[in-house]
Amino acid sequence: MSETVVLGNVTITRVEEWQGPFAPPEVLIPGTEAATWQENRSWLSPDHWEAEANLMRACVQTWVLKSQGRTILVDTGAGNGKARPHMPEFDHLDLPFLASLDAAGVKPADVDMVICTHAHIDHVGWNTQLEDGQWRPTFPNAEYVFSRADIEFWNPGNNYERRGQAVNVNVFEDSVEPVLEAGLAVLWEDSRVVDGNLRIDLAAGHTPGMGAITLRSGSALAVFVGDLAHSPVQVLEPELNSCFCEDERAAVRTRRRLLSWAADNHALVLPGHFCGGHAIEVARDGGKFKITGWGGFSGQ
Repeated sequence: MSETVVLGNVTITRVEEWQGPFAPPEVLIPGTEAATWQENRSWLSPDHWEAEANLMRACVQTWVLKSQGRTILVDTGAGNGKARPHMPEFDHLDLPFLASLDAAGVKPADVDMVICTHAHIDHVGWNTQLEDGQWRPTFPNAEYVFSRADIEFWNPGNNYERRGQAVNVNVFEDSVEPVLEAGLAVLWEDSRVVDGNLRIDLAAGHTPGMGAITLRSGSALAVFVGDLAHSPVQVLEPELNSCFCEDERAAVRTRRRLLSWAADNHALVLPGHFCGGHAIEVARDGGKFKITGWGGFSGQ
C-alpha cells in the first residue's frame, strides 16, 4: 500500500509495511484516561482505536522522499525474519515490503539515503536483510544516516540503562551493526543539512538521539517526527508519553516544541505510526493542541 503527495519540490510516498491492533491505550500510553478516548471515539474509532476490544491501532511505514534528484527513505520498518522475542508482532515477519517499495517505483539499488529517525525495532528493520546466513545492508548504494547519540545509546557494548531494553533485543546486532561494518553509516550530532529542502535536528526524549526532519520547499513546510506521538491522543494531551520514552521530561518538551512550531507555521506533521490519514495538521488549543486536518494520504 502506498500513497503520494507533493510538497513544494519534494514528492512524498508512504509505503506501508504493517498495520494492526497493537496494545491497550493504558499500556502503550501510561496515564491516559479512558474518558479521553470515549470523548473522541467518533473519530478515533476505528482507524486509531478498536473501541470494543480497547486496542490502539498502529502503522509501520516508510516515507519515500524524492528531493533534488535523490531517493531518500525515512525509517525502514521492522524487517523480515528477525528474532524479536519480546515483541511478537514483529517476530520473524514475512511481509512484502520490498514488493510494496517496488510498486512505488523504488528498487533497493535506487535508494541514495536512508534516514533513521531513531534506532528502535520498528524504524531500522529493513536496513538489512538476510543473505547467505548474514545480515547485509538492503540498500547497497545508500548512505545510512543515524544520530551518534542513538548509536552510542543502543550499542549493547555500552552500559546504559535502557527503558526499551527488552523490546529492542537483537536490533542493534542485526539492523544497525552490519551497516556500520559495511562503512555505509553517516553519524550526525546536533543537526545535519540533507539538501536544499531537508534538514535533521535533534528531537531527544523518546530516545536520546531521535531526530526530526524538517521539509522547507517553496511555501511548503512539514516535519517528520518519528515517535513524537504514537497516537493522536498525544496531540490532544501532549503531557502523555509512550511507555517506550527513555527521558519522559525531555519527550514532553520536544513534543510541545515541535507541535507548537507546526501549529504556528501551518506545517504538516508526519508521525511514524498514525493510521487513518497518517499525517496531520494541528493548531493550538489553549495549552494543548487539536488536529484540524489530515494531510492528503488516503486511509485504509
